Amino acid sequence: MSYLKVSGERLATFAANPSGAPVVMLNLLKFKRGGGSKEYAKYASEFEKHLNAAGGRFLYLGRAAELLVGDEEWDAVALVEYPSRKVFLEVTGSPEVQALGTFREAGLEKTVLYATDPR
Repeated sequence: MSYLKVSGERLATFAANPSGAPVVMLNLLKFKRGGGSKEYAKYASEFEKHLNAAGGRFLYLGRAAELLVGDEEWDAVALVEYPSRKVFLEVTGSPEVQALGTFREAGLEKTVLYATDPR
């Protein structure tokens, strides 16, 4: 089981969702010790250019502070909005963004990526 990549089955379920509404992705991030956050920052900086060009945006990016409920600790949280699931697939599947994966993988120990729908 990968803690960094989407499984084919989950990606297919995501892609099959007929909603054309914007999708906000919840990202929980755990960085590798010894410079992981710096590597991830390289990824995020370059990724944001592709995201913005496709009409998406970072809604929030911040460091995790006090854990109040639960027992799994994370280093950072990001909320990323895409105009649609189709745009998410186009952006993340582009060769340019795929090439940035080396920075992402160098920076992350593990992550949670959760698609959310508007109410």
